Amino acid sequence: MSAKSVKEKTTKSKSTTKTPVKKTATKATSPTRKSAKTKSSKVTAINKSRTFKKSIDLFTRATDLIPQGIYGHQNPAITVPGSYPYYAARGKGSHYWDVDGNEYIDYMCAYGPMVVGYANDKVNAAAKKAIETGDCFNHPSEYMFNLAKRVTSLVSSADWVVFGKNGSDMTTWATQVAREHTQKRKIVMVREAYHGSHAWCTPGHGGLLDEDRSHMLYFDWNREDQLADLFKQHGDDIAGVIMTPYHHPTFTGSVLPKPGFWKAVQSLCNEHEALLIIDDVRAGWRLSIKGSHDYFDFTPDIVCFCKAIGNGYPISAAVGRQDYKAAAGRVFLTGSFWFGSMCMAAAMATLDILEKEKGIGVMMKMGKMLNAGLQKLGEKYGYPMKLTGPASIPYLVLEDDPNLRKSQNFCSQVTKRGSFFHPHHNWFLSAAHTKKDIDQTLNHCEDALKAMGKP
Repeated sequence: MSAKSVKEKTTKSKSTTKTPVKKTATKATSPTRKSAKTKSSKVTAINKSRTFKKSIDLFTRATDLIPQGIYGHQNPAITVPGSYPYYAARGKGSHYWDVDGNEYIDYMCAYGPMVVGYANDKVNAAAKKAIETGDCFNHPSEYMFNLAKRVTSLVSSADWVVFGKNGSDMTTWATQVAREHTQKRKIVMVREAYHGSHAWCTPGHGGLLDEDRSHMLYFDWNREDQLADLFKQHGDDIAGVIMTPYHHPTFTGSVLPKPGFWKAVQSLCNEHEALLIIDDVRAGWRLSIKGSHDYFDFTPDIVCFCKAIGNGYPISAAVGRQDYKAAAGRVFLTGSFWFGSMCMAAAMATLDILEKEKGIGVMMKMGKMLNAGLQKLGEKYGYPMKLTGPASIPYLVLEDDPNLRKSQNFCSQVTKRGSFFHPHHNWFLSAAHTKKDIDQTLNHCEDALKAMGKP
């Protein structure tokens, strides 16, 4: 969608039921249980004065300077233009405020990076201590070695680790390592899976060549028979299979692996000497402190992380087994800011908090509470709904909603009342969410369903 189109939708639309174009491929003193204490911490039901005037004004001016005004996954067109804020001002704990002063209990967590609370005191203190002595130098600092020890000690099957800044950095590099180790060309991925913005996997269309994907092969999630067929046809030339630990496409519900699926995938990869690469960028450290493969009980060859590792500080990582360390060393990997101390210190603090304070258990508990409440309210008001996927990373599905209009309306209504729900993307729980947050959110949900009326 062009910037002009988004702008027109923002300024002209009075409806919260726009149908999306489906893609073809697709910091608190206590970091966990204490609510953020601020002067405006009370989130009310719907506030008649809640507007997005400053957001819309900023966006309108930004389109003159920035392609699309806001590009990528935070483009307003991906939510419901005119019904959501476009710019954030600040955050604390599980809450954040937009530039118009509206407060939200946040269930997107910056699309995943926030995991122990916005502006977390312990994480920020660690980052501040590191940067006071400098960040980027001619060489890495000791923080890199210390974080490497920490990550490899936490993640099961990790014998080595490298660091970057984005998930795409790691997933693309991992496929290169697979090709280098096997001396084969083809990479297999699941249809509609998202692995980043690089040419071989981007859901976008601009600037691509047919050659960018000439060695990519595809199969459907939970269809190990299709994967077996690909190995029969191309087995001598398949370097690796890259997958997410469970299927989490946009615009539709998440799907867990069926019993025996991962065992079958791993067996096929082993039989044909192809590397099994797990893209744990989205789910990493929200299912198990040892990696999502530990949660689903299988052993990959390489695992890619990002998002939650630094609680918002830009850092990513890839870990692997000893067998592939030599090949990893032969695939060039670098970036101007990739050895900076600040983000590595923040990552150390984040992982410490998650482990010591059992943050993943908090996320799971809060997610289950939210799911139970939503299902109860949906049945009461005639809008049956459920959260698909793991409790800590849920995706909302309403029954009889093929064009997502119900979801768009419901999520918009809830967001206007002070709980940020995305209508087309999975949500994220954090270790900073509390029972009070969930109770308030369910009140917002009930008010929203009442406003929607009978289906």
